[in-house]
Amino acid sequence: MEEYPAKQVTENLDDPPNSRLFVVTSRSINEEELREGFSVFGDIQGIWVVKDKQTKESKGICYVKFAKSSQACLAMEEMHGKVLVEGTKPVKVFIAQSRSSTRHRDVEDEELTRIFVMIPKTFSEEDLKNTFKEYGDIEYCVIIKNKFTGESKGLGYVRYYKPSQAALAIENCDKTYRAILAEPRTKAAVTEDYTGGATRADPGNYPVLDYRSGDFTRCLMMSTRAALTQEQIFALFDIIPGMEYCELQRDAYGMSKGHALIRYSNLGSAVYAKEKLNGFEYPPGNRLAVNFVDDGEDRSSPVGRMAMQFVAAQMMSAVWNGPSTSQVMKPPGFSAVSPMSRIQTDVNLPPLKKLALPDSKAKERLFVVFSPSPLPLDVLEDVFCRFGSLIEVHLVPGRKVGYMKYADKQCADEAMAALHGRVVNGVKMKVMLADPPREESHKRPRTY
Repeated sequence: MEEYPAKQVTENLDDPPNSRLFVVTSRSINEEELREGFSVFGDIQGIWVVKDKQTKESKGICYVKFAKSSQACLAMEEMHGKVLVEGTKPVKVFIAQSRSSTRHRDVEDEELTRIFVMIPKTFSEEDLKNTFKEYGDIEYCVIIKNKFTGESKGLGYVRYYKPSQAALAIENCDKTYRAILAEPRTKAAVTEDYTGGATRADPGNYPVLDYRSGDFTRCLMMSTRAALTQEQIFALFDIIPGMEYCELQRDAYGMSKGHALIRYSNLGSAVYAKEKLNGFEYPPGNRLAVNFVDDGEDRSSPVGRMAMQFVAAQMMSAVWNGPSTSQVMKPPGFSAVSPMSRIQTDVNLPPLKKLALPDSKAKERLFVVFSPSPLPLDVLEDVFCRFGSLIEVHLVPGRKVGYMKYADKQCADEAMAALHGRVVNGVKMKVMLADPPREESHKRPRTY
């Protein structure tokens, strides 16, 4: 095992940022095998295998430090889910948690794919794309513009499809662009040095407003990395009363740009939707970004701004304090909205029912295939228990399939009939009868 010097541990592990990997492996894998598997991606500065203090045996966890962020990101993209040594389980690879981050980051983390740059004010989005496309495939480019004049502020965003592409751009682009990872709005970022107080922008030609400065409007821009349809977005935002317009933005070829424009009939509904849906995971694992955009209305008068801020403050109070705030002012057409259900589907689900006893005999098992990825266990239990007699839910590790065990065959048949081919939280399910367990005495009986 290679140890870092004490001084290096505190000073160099996160230099450069996102250059250290957190790897979950089989306990039998040693440092030499890790080095052999990961060295093809770049210069490894150190490997640390976490061992039990008493037995000195590996805990199946290790850290791999690369010289460059792009090398670490490429290793994560290529090695996550791969078998390092034949006969061992697939490894899980993440960007390790740093002092500036509160969690490990995986290959799907959108914060690792978007960079923030300073550009000439004469740059068009096409110029920006042409400048940075040499480092990888670009998902979209955005130039931040003055919301009143429409002129460029000399700032922009470039989002790549892979973290390694964004890291390569930061490492190799001209230093005059001052490229950095674009941190989310909730984090302390470099906005003062780079933007002069400008707010972050989302895709599209709509000026995005900073609600913290009192810029509340009836229009919202929703951004997503998952492939959501117009119908899914409409159904999600229509939960809040007052929606009068919803359109998924498309390019010249009819393909989704990954964002949609939503307009409500009143300010209160828009504020409520922003607070409830910004950061909401739909489908699970895909965080939606919802921001206010300019709706073209003039609120520059003192009376208009006071009224807008009063409505917004009352609605924010309703969001955070719940329905007990009976004195909340409700704009015309707005009625109290119940907390959003965590189950988003067009299936008419029955009410919740109690689970069967864990030791109940299984009369039927359902086999479920998920696309693009499995739903969380608690969501599956919530959905499948509504048909009665559900004993347990089991997801097969590393695969997009699972089993639902029922104590009553009729209940299982009803669940299959209602849910086969349907979409829940953006995940399509194929629900079928599972093959009966093999009755072979020398094999351990199934536990699911």
